[in-house]
Order: sequence, then structure tokens, then C-alpha cells
Amino acid sequence: MSSDERFSVDTARAASDRGELRAWVSRFLASPGSDNAPLADELSERLEYWVGPVELPLSRLRRLAGPPEHPVLCAVDDDYWDDRVDDMADRIEEDDWEPAPIIVACRDGHLMVEDGNHRLESLRRTGRREAWAVVGFETEAEAERAALD
Repeated sequence: MSSDERFSVDTARAASDRGELRAWVSRFLASPGSDNAPLADELSERLEYWVGPVELPLSRLRRLAGPPEHPVLCAVDDDYWDDRVDDMADRIEEDDWEPAPIIVACRDGHLMVEDGNHRLESLRRTGRREAWAVVGFETEAEAERAALD
């Protein structure tokens, strides 16, 4: 089974139905292609409640990125993107490919992209206005207050 099949909107939905979305996120982040086990560990510790997958407007998602070896985050500009984004955009347009959900953390009421900047940019370039996302929250109350639907 390919990563596209193991980590899709459908498999995230199935994990959510089983109450295993937090574990799905950890497996996804540690998988080849994402290769971010440290982020998986950090999010698993910090974010106890997960919702999704839900379709969110791209305009609500704040794109941040940083070097994998440092926890520092910085705003991302258009020069950051590379050929991977163009390749993903081509797959979306030509093959009707649906990328894995964007991994998002709710921080102070803002939806911060933790993983998926390239997927998000490829969607933006194809004219999409929404992306499937899995959103993590520190508390159950915070998850309940969020207007994600």
C-alpha cells in the first residue's frame, strides 16, 4: 500500500471514526515523505484532541515553516516553494489527486499549518479555495469552541 493510500482523507476519516486520529497523525508524520517523527512526538504530547478531516478555507490557514532541526517557525514567502509544488499541482489537475490532509494546530485561536505547506501551496496554485485538514487542540473545550464546520 502506498503512502497516498495509507494517508488519505478517507483513512483519516476512518481513524477519526475509530477514535484513533491522534495515532493516525503520528504515523503520518513519521512516515517516509513526511519524515518528521520529532514533530509527531511534539504534537502528540501537546495536542490531545483532534478533529477531522474537515474542509477549511485556505485563507484561514497560517503557513509557517522552519528547519527540521530547529523548533523556530518563520513566515513562508513565495520563494520557499520548489518543483515539488508544481509536481503536486500537476497531479491535482491532471489526475484528480487528493493530497493527504494538512496537519494543523490551533494556537491562540489561529489555525497554524504544522505539516503540509507544499500540499497547501499546490492546492492554492490550482485555484482551490479549501483544503482537507486534521486539526489538533490542547483542550477539549478549545476543540468544542472552534468553528470548523
